Amino acid sequence: MTVLDQAKVDARPSLSLEDIVDSAAAALADASALEIVQWASATFGDRICLTSSMSDAALIHLVSKVRPGVDVLFVDTGYHFVETIGTRDAVEAVYPVNVINVTSSRTVAEQDRDLGPRLHGRNPDLCCHLRKVEPLGRALEGYMAWFTGVRGDETSSRKDMKVVEWDRRRQMVKVNPILNWTEDEVDNYIADNGILVNPLHYDGYPSIGCEPCTSRVEPGADPRSGRWAGLGKVECGIHL
Repeated sequence: MTVLDQAKVDARPSLSLEDIVDSAAAALADASALEIVQWASATFGDRICLTSSMSDAALIHLVSKVRPGVDVLFVDTGYHFVETIGTRDAVEAVYPVNVINVTSSRTVAEQDRDLGPRLHGRNPDLCCHLRKVEPLGRALEGYMAWFTGVRGDETSSRKDMKVVEWDRRRQMVKVNPILNWTEDEVDNYIADNGILVNPLHYDGYPSIGCEPCTSRVEPGADPRSGRWAGLGKVECGIHL
């Protein structure tokens, strides 16, 4: 019996979602990204979505091979690089997915009016919460599970994550198919499959967030060092 077969057996209806997560996390710990996607698609059907920052379309390509038409949630903060918005539009045109643009309850202008300009520089945690975490939380309502593109080697806070987790804050299942991929494996997948990539990657931005909070990185430096540089911040809060 393969690890995928074992995970399917353990996703029987009598189990709670948390039981399914514990069982699947163990059964799929060493599974391939494709096997993890196949298990999640078979288990949750159209009650699973995918989130993407539009850094590249590797996970979008992988998931859409198994579940064409999958909902792809893109959190449009109002602060993105024009290249990121262009990548979102290209993804929608190229891949068999349903891109859903997720926005904050306040526009950038309204936020500046209510909380003062440049909140991202004065209180980046609050800005991320208002423009990323809270909107995504609303958008995830109605789904049972979501695919993310997080990788364990990106930050220290992600090294203990599992390929299938219980998202206690949102009370849903979080599936991380490429958690164990290295940067080289991502690059190889992109090259082998002709994956769309945000052009900023070729201009000194290995990790791409909002324009005001993302800087170019010198070759050989930590890829995440350009995010919130000098602010002592490494996560936007979505994956905490």
